[in-house]
Amino acid sequence: MKEFELEPGEHPVKELRRHWLLFVSTLLPYAIAAVLPFAIPKILPIAPALETYQPLFDYHAPLSRAALGVWLLITWTLAWSAFTKYFLSAWVLTNKRIVDIKQRGYFSREVSSLLLSRVQDVTTNVTGVLASLVDIGTINVQSAGAVDEFHMRGIPRPEQMRDLILKYVAVEPKHTGI
Repeated sequence: MKEFELEPGEHPVKELRRHWLLFVSTLLPYAIAAVLPFAIPKILPIAPALETYQPLFDYHAPLSRAALGVWLLITWTLAWSAFTKYFLSAWVLTNKRIVDIKQRGYFSREVSSLLLSRVQDVTTNVTGVLASLVDIGTINVQSAGAVDEFHMRGIPRPEQMRDLILKYVAVEPKHTGI
C-alpha cells in the first residue's frame, strides 16, 4: 500500500470501493452531456419555435466544431475526475485497523485510520428499495476515540463486511491504558 505504511505484523484483509452501480450513476450525467450535442440537432426540427437555433449545431462550421470539441473535452475531463475519485478512494481492512482513503480531487487525498482495538460498535444501514435489491449500504463504526463514528457509504454487501470487521475486532486485544 502506497497510501499508508503497514505496521510490523499487519497485513491487508480486504480492500473495497463503493458499489459499481453508484459509480455508473455518477457517470450517467456525463454520458448524457456527451450525447446532447448530437441529439439536439435531431430534436430541433420537431419544435418549429426552436428551429432558429439549428445553425448553432451545424458542425461543418469551424466555430461550431470548436465549441463541440470544447464541450466534449470538458465533459470527458469531468467524467475522468469522477472515475479518478472512484478508483482511488477505498476502504482497507487490515488485521489491526480500518483505513479510509478519500480522493478529493486530482491532487488531494485524505487518509484516515481507526485501530480495531478502539472499535466499540459496528452497525449497518440499508435504506430504500433499490439499495435492498442490490445490497448496498452504509457501515458505521463507532470508536472510543475523539471521532465518534467512521462512515463507509455505498458498500456492497455491508453485512458481510460488518461481520468481517467484528471478526477482527474480536481477535485484536483492547487497549486498557491511555
